[in-house]
Amino acid sequence: MLKSSDKARTTQFPFQLTDAEWRQRLTDEQYYVLRQHGTERAGTCALNYEKRPGTFSCAGCGQPLFVGGKKFESGTGWPSFNDPLPGAVGTSEDRSFFMTRTEVHCSNCGGHLGHVFPDGPPPTGLRYCINGVAMDFKPDEA
Repeated sequence: MLKSSDKARTTQFPFQLTDAEWRQRLTDEQYYVLRQHGTERAGTCALNYEKRPGTFSCAGCGQPLFVGGKKFESGTGWPSFNDPLPGAVGTSEDRSFFMTRTEVHCSNCGGHLGHVFPDGPPPTGLRYCINGVAMDFKPDEA
């Protein structure tokens, strides 16, 4: 029987690659986070400090996930957003490390992005705490 935390790992997603293709496409750190459900060290990714208007996309498949206007400084050391783009992410229960959290994954490729917590700012009250290495950023054109 599958644990609920394995749901994103076994679901069929529209964008699929073999493990060898993922390893070729991603850096070692991206592979660890996106495909092995890892976490980057807090404060280590430049995207945590990105303040320009633009779009944050999945580093695995390129699907747009969040826009800069939904990003806020949470003080956690990871990029935080209060709302994803419609249909961009999925969630599943994560029971690792002796706790229950809500995991966030890309709805297109299933890549692990981070977790969502109910302690964010209005209007959603949510904090999508996302690994910066799991995303790319494209600034809006001037």
